Amino acid sequence: MESSTLDRETLRLKALENLNILDTKPDAQLDAVTKATQEYFKCKICLVSLIAEDRQWFKSRQCLDVSETPRNISFCTYAIAEEEYLIVTDATKDSRFAGGPLVKGEPYIRSYAGAILRSTDGYELGTLCVIHDEPREFSAEEILMLKEMAKKAETIINENQW
Repeated sequence: MESSTLDRETLRLKALENLNILDTKPDAQLDAVTKATQEYFKCKICLVSLIAEDRQWFKSRQCLDVSETPRNISFCTYAIAEEEYLIVTDATKDSRFAGGPLVKGEPYIRSYAGAILRSTDGYELGTLCVIHDEPREFSAEEILMLKEMAKKAETIINENQW
């Protein structure tokens, strides 16, 4: 890893830490965003996922029983490396994910769309993501809606005292 990339990751983790949001109780406002997003996309799972050093932790989750997974198997880790969002139409055909435990086992992820959530100073905190157990294409209109819903979640994250 280049030092500038390493430095950015250190600063990104510091921005997440400064929010004091990790391992806090569920939030009704964020739950409303994930529920509305889940309904709009008619997807199996919707999450607000925050990417810590060694895990992804779910501040809000719809239809998923676990509160976190290891970072090294997460789709959201790849998403925060993008400029705005990550779309995976069929995880079984994507070399980054096809052999992973979230594809080969529960929750049997086939499609994923995640829009980046940023801190007020621009660091990637995590994503608002939709996950389904069937392959799926995402239209330009749907991507725009995901980004708009992510902006709502991002505002809630950055404006609250956790």
